Formats: sequence, C-alpha cells, structure tokens
Amino acid sequence: MLSLFETSYPIIQAPMAGVQDRRLASAVSNAGGLGSLPCAMLTATALRAELEVLKASTDRPFNLNFFTHTPPKADDAQEQAWRTALAPYYQESGLDQSVIANGPGRQPFDAEMAAIVEEFRPAVVSFHFGLPEPALLHRVKATGARVLSSATTVEEALWLERNGADGIIAQGLEAGGHRGIFLTTDMTTQLGTFALLPQVVAAVSVPVIAAGGIADAHGVKAALALGAVAAQVGTAFLLCPEATTRQVHREAIKSEAARHTALTNLFSGGPARGIVNRIMRELGPVSGAAPSFPLATNAIAPLRAAAEAQGSGDFSSLWCGQNASGCREVSAADVLKDLAQGYR
Repeated sequence: MLSLFETSYPIIQAPMAGVQDRRLASAVSNAGGLGSLPCAMLTATALRAELEVLKASTDRPFNLNFFTHTPPKADDAQEQAWRTALAPYYQESGLDQSVIANGPGRQPFDAEMAAIVEEFRPAVVSFHFGLPEPALLHRVKATGARVLSSATTVEEALWLERNGADGIIAQGLEAGGHRGIFLTTDMTTQLGTFALLPQVVAAVSVPVIAAGGIADAHGVKAALALGAVAAQVGTAFLLCPEATTRQVHREAIKSEAARHTALTNLFSGGPARGIVNRIMRELGPVSGAAPSFPLATNAIAPLRAAAEAQGSGDFSSLWCGQNASGCREVSAADVLKDLAQGYR
C-alpha cells in the first residue's frame, strides 16, 4: 500500500458522496492516508472546480471515485408506482409532486470525466459497480493512475482482476452507503468483511483493500493480518469538521439509532446501508415500488428537504456502517492517527 500510493499509513478514506467534498480528502491525504473525492454526483464543471482547490491544498496522493453503473431505461409505470407510494407523505408535508425533478442525479464515468482525469492526473482512480468500458479504462491507466474497484463477492473480484483493476476493494456487508455489487442482484451472495476478505486475497494476485465495519486500530490490524494491504474507512470520518455531513445526519450517528442500520433501496433505488428511520420502517427498507438505481432519488428528495428544514431525518439517507463506534467530533487527522495506532 505504502509503495503503491506513497502514503504514510495503510488507510484509505472511503469516498462518500453527499457527505464530503475536497476538504476531507485533502485533510486525510495531508495527514498521511489516501484521501478520496467522490465524483459521481458532480458535473464536469463542479469536479474541475473541486480539483483545482484540492490540488492547491495538498501535494500528497489522492483518489478520485466514479460510478460505472448502466443508466436504466425510464419506466413510467414504475415511476408512478413510486410516486403513489410516497403520495401520503407529500400530502402530510403539504408538498405537490410537481416539484419532483427529472434526471438521474448520478452519472456514470464517461469521456468528459476521463478528460478531467487526464488533465489532473490523480494518483488513484477508483470505481463503484465494476469498471468503465475498455477504451475509457485505457485512458485512465495511460495517465499512470492506479485503478481500484469494489468487489462484494469473489466472482466480482476475479472479474475485476481479469478486466484490468490494479487493486480490489473487498467491500463487506457491514459497509455504509451503496453496495458495489454489479454481477448480480442476489443479496444473499453478500458476505461480511472478514469472511469475504481472505477469500478474495486467496483468489486474486492483485492487492486487496478491506472495507466495511472497520472503525479502529484493532480493525485495521485485523484486516492487515488477513492479507489486506490497507483498510478503507468511511463511517469513522462522518463527524469530522471537514466532512459536510448534515446536522440531522450527525445527530443520528451520535444517537443510539446508529446501532440499527439496514440495507435499503428507498433513497436511490440501489441497495445501500443507512440508519433505520421513519420511511424505512413504514415502507420497509426494501420496496418493490422504488425505481432502479439511481432513479428513486428524485421523488424522495423534496420530502428529505422539507423534513430536514424542520430538523427531522425521517426521509434522509442516513448512510452509516454497522460499526459507528469510531465516530468522534475530532479532526480527520486525529481519526487517521487513531486508526493507524501501533502501525509504526
């Protein structure tokens, strides 16, 4: 890990779209880890602006993360079913469904983003939901960037190795946020981190990074002992001042509610782990009415905004892993140092 990415510690800050920007990435990189910038929700213009500031704030390596999902075809019947399921909440909130925006909200990696990678030449580029098409992947690798991608099964890890990944992030079921699952939709295939990790290490020849449920130095050491070259940690950074985590999200993480998380498709259409809240309890964490990823986002967004304006997280995507014990309101550098305790 240290020779691959020129970091001081074998720790990668997980890219967390919606709760961070370049400030968290630069803070972690400057402290000796590999900071990451989530790019899936950014336009090319916004990403370029973020990168200009990021490059000015650190001379250390950092990671850019992109989604590589296949955008689903519009399904009017599915969209109407989703709006019908949410209609009682719109009425309760005094909202009109005409305020629902159009568009996917999250775009897969494309030629425009590849051009930005060529322009800024990050040390690492990581992907979620597989890898981009070969021509785009070739452009990324031609910049000298190391390419990582998430695997949630041994089969996905083998696919990634065959198709050009330089390293694999073994994402256990404990991880917060979106699952990187891409070869199947069968959630019974999903394993916990310390069940998945040694199997992936044994199956592939490229470096493996452990992700999911790692919240302290003991977890990092356990991951390294099982063959990982590094640990990727996200949830532990959510309360840092450098994160953009919204207040209702912060309060949920600090509360006993954080002990109960579940995989849900209500907020985007894809399986993602978050703290159980009202909408998850009442509709069930997984709903057949929700459109495919990422089309569920638009209809729930007005409900989230209205509730959060009243200090409520009833309709918010409160992303969180199963182990929030490492969350503290301290700097990202302090979190990183605690995670790396005893490493040197």
